This record gives sequence, structure tokens and C-alpha cells, in this order.
Amino acid sequence: MKTAPAERGPHPRLIVDLGAIRANYAQLQSIAPGTSVGAVVKADAYGLGVDRVGPALVEAGCRHFFVASTREGAELRDVLGDGPDIIVFNGFWTPDIDTLRGWSLIPAVNDPGQFAALEAHAPDLPFSLHVDTGMNRLGLEPDDAITIADRARALDLRLVMSHLACADEPGHPLNAAQRSEFDRVLAAYPGVRASLSNSAGTLLGALYQYDVVRPGIALYGGAPSLEGTNPFTSAAAIDAPILQVRDIHPGDAVGYGATFTSGEDRKAAIVACGYADGLFRAAQDGGYAMLGDQHLPVMGRISMDLTTLDVTGAGDAAKPGAYVRFMGSELEALASASGTISYELLVRLGRRFERVYEG
Repeated sequence: MKTAPAERGPHPRLIVDLGAIRANYAQLQSIAPGTSVGAVVKADAYGLGVDRVGPALVEAGCRHFFVASTREGAELRDVLGDGPDIIVFNGFWTPDIDTLRGWSLIPAVNDPGQFAALEAHAPDLPFSLHVDTGMNRLGLEPDDAITIADRARALDLRLVMSHLACADEPGHPLNAAQRSEFDRVLAAYPGVRASLSNSAGTLLGALYQYDVVRPGIALYGGAPSLEGTNPFTSAAAIDAPILQVRDIHPGDAVGYGATFTSGEDRKAAIVACGYADGLFRAAQDGGYAMLGDQHLPVMGRISMDLTTLDVTGAGDAAKPGAYVRFMGSELEALASASGTISYELLVRLGRRFERVYEG
């Protein structure tokens, strides 16, 4: 099979700023100075490439990594080598014992059945205990976790953890209720390290930080909280080339379905990026790219490979071969225009990008 040649003409690129990720990690460490700052790198480091993001975080000082599945954990261990802890959220399953041992992974135990299987088939295996304190997702019921405490502490228990449901709303009463329930469980686990907070939970302060925090979106520059300013720097941007610039006249429709009709003379640029690359069709209402400091609103529907932008005010800078930028510092704005959150925008980034790592 022949190797496809590299594209030499203008083509879309995903720019990943590893320096920003390291800086965000340092910022989190300053926010939680008495805590070990871990890193959630599931879903290929939120779509940015765990093979490059993982080592950058180790360089920044990270020693606790969290992934969704055993397979993700094994792939990450191949990248990181020996040393850092890798915790698998999705649980302990007996068919995975050889993989868990062979790649030095730490499974979460999420229910009494998984704990019984661990006791019976892999009592030597390091594990974490995941307790549900009010989210009703994965995790043992608190009373079940208390019931097995003596047995769990007799094994190689590395971490007791739970997960906040509403940490992005600092005043939500469930935050304090979950913390109280978590403290009730921890009383049965003296001396065992504890972890409650994701990115947003870390911002709630020392009472929520415990021994290990587990930031995800903050590392990549998304806004963890619905309140206040975002203290983190976006680490991802799409640079998409303009393929064509055309004149749009009053009455002209743009794109599928003719959902946009111009009422005046405009300039439109067609750029090489569409929903196959991770843009959302919903961003036709309020979405935009940047060219320098110029906002370029989306015109009409975003299609699979192409997006049309209004470049009327961009002058001669908008020309074939020039690059416009999606996301970057406008990550949250694009997510909002897409009717989603920055998490989903990042993990849906397409595979066609040339990936460029900086910093």
C-alpha cells in the first residue's frame, strides 16, 4: 500500500499548545497548594493527543493520571513508562486482570460485586474505591463502602474517591451535601488518601481539595465554572484556510437549505473546515472565527467539509490561502454558539487535521 503524500496546499490544522497545558497545571497547583494535582486524560486527552499531552504533564510534575478504560490505561502506560499512577474509572473486571497487572494500572472499584471479585481473584492488585455521594452515576453506595472498609483497608487500597455533580455552580447545595457524605465515608478509612474534586471542584477551595484533585477541562483551557472569569489558557485552536472569497449580493442565499439570505452586498470566505472536523452545525447561529482581531460570523449552514464566513470587514487580509482561527481564546464562545460545552467540542475534533504541537 502506498503512503499518501503530505498535503502541501492550504489545509486545516489543529494547534495544541503544550506550554499552555503546563501553565494550566501550574495554575491548578497554586490554587490547591496542599494537594497533589492529578490529570484526567481520558478520550485521548480530551481529543488533543495523549501521546504528547501525557509527557508534557509529567514534565510539569503530574504523578496521578485518570483514564476511562483499561485500554486507555495501557496506551497511556506505553507513553509514560513506569512511575506515575494510572487510575481506571470504569471499574475492575476480572477479564482485565492480566492487562491491569501487566501495565501497572489501578482500577476503580465501583460496586460490591467488583470488590468481591477483586478479593477473590486479585487481592494483591492496587485499587481505588469509588463512592457515589449524590451523583447517581458510578460508585458504591456510601453505606456499602463503610461496610467493607475493614476488608478494603486490608488490601492494597490507594485512593478513596467520589465525584461532584454540580461543582460548576459554586452555590449549589448539593456540593456541601456531597462533601459531608464523603467525609462520613472517609471516617471509616483513616490514613487512606482521598479525592473528590474535578476542575470545578478544585476552584471551590481547600475544603473540597483533599489529597488529590482530578482536573480535566481546566488543563486544556476550558472554563470549569459557570461563575467568574476563567483563570486558564486555551490550549487548542483550529487554523482553517480560506479556499475561496466570493461576492454576495442582496437576495443571494448561502449554503444548504438557503437558511441565510443576504440583505446587502457582502464578502464571503469559504474555509476548509466543517462538521467532519468537529465544528457543530448548530454554530450557524452565533458561531464565528477570527482573522487577527476581526470577528468573522458564520453564514448559513456549516457543511461536512466547509464553512462560509462573513469577511466583509476583513479587507484584503481575507484571501485564498489565509488562515482563520476557530476556538483558541474563543473556545467557550464557540461552544456556547454550538449549544454545547467546551468538553464536547474538544473530544469531537476530527482526525483529518494536521496536528501541530507548540511549546
